[in-house]
Amino acid sequence: MAKNINSFTGVLTALITPMFKGEINFHDLENLIEKQIQSNIQGLVIAGTTGESPTLAQEEHLEVIRFTVEKTRGRIPIIAGTGANCTKEAINLVKKADQLNVDAHLQVVPYYNKPTQQGLFRHFSNIAEHTTKPIILYSIPGRCQIEIEVETIIQLRKKFPHVCALKEAGGQCDKVSEVIKQLGDDMTVLSGDDSLTLPFISVGAKGVVSVLANFLPEPMVDLVQKALNNDFQSARIIHQNLFSLGKQLLQLEPNPVGIKQILFDQNIIQSPEVRLPLTLASLESQALLQKSLKNYFSANY
Repeated sequence: MAKNINSFTGVLTALITPMFKGEINFHDLENLIEKQIQSNIQGLVIAGTTGESPTLAQEEHLEVIRFTVEKTRGRIPIIAGTGANCTKEAINLVKKADQLNVDAHLQVVPYYNKPTQQGLFRHFSNIAEHTTKPIILYSIPGRCQIEIEVETIIQLRKKFPHVCALKEAGGQCDKVSEVIKQLGDDMTVLSGDDSLTLPFISVGAKGVVSVLANFLPEPMVDLVQKALNNDFQSARIIHQNLFSLGKQLLQLEPNPVGIKQILFDQNIIQSPEVRLPLTLASLESQALLQKSLKNYFSANY
């Protein structure tokens, strides 16, 4: 039986898919999973954008999910990236992920084909009809060119009780405020950007789907817990320490190039490899990331 959506507040790490010589590096993946669990994060998002789902073959996509479910052994919730720009393909992924005992689904806005809001409503409705697990809607207009509008979110929530969370990666505090004003605790809102975690929580969000937590899970957990406990003064100090690094991870290079480079530089993964059409971080980006890391460590250790 699916866990309550309250299990999906706090820090959910958008886990990378480590690779080596063109193949998934399951040894590194297992180590990353254990590090995350020991760091007390609240859940793992598997095979999402940060996990390079667009370039995983479907059998690889499902194997990453299966492996993660097996290795976590129920210790934390697993949210599977099962979205697609083809409704039929998304339904197929949802069904297969349910058979692998995931706890919830992350459903991204269909990319490239730019549906209307009615098209979005019907797309997500068809998916919701094929699972009883919680569904986290994922609005990211920077990649998909369109967003899930507030009224569409309201309609989906009213029709499907298990459509009960939103990952908002459009950078709009106003939208977060409006969703929460309209739906209150019926819809859990999560930040889709590390650097906006604190401002989003200040207007009612309940956590973050974090890229930076691949490398710094403990500070991200600390930030979110303090903010959710209304200790914004302490949370703001952590936010300022993490801000530059979190911002650069998504701005210097397409995600997950930056976070993989940092994990490699810190000897956490064997290779920073990404799949084409993504390429390794430029020397300039690597230097800027190293500078931000040095500044972070000098300020905190």
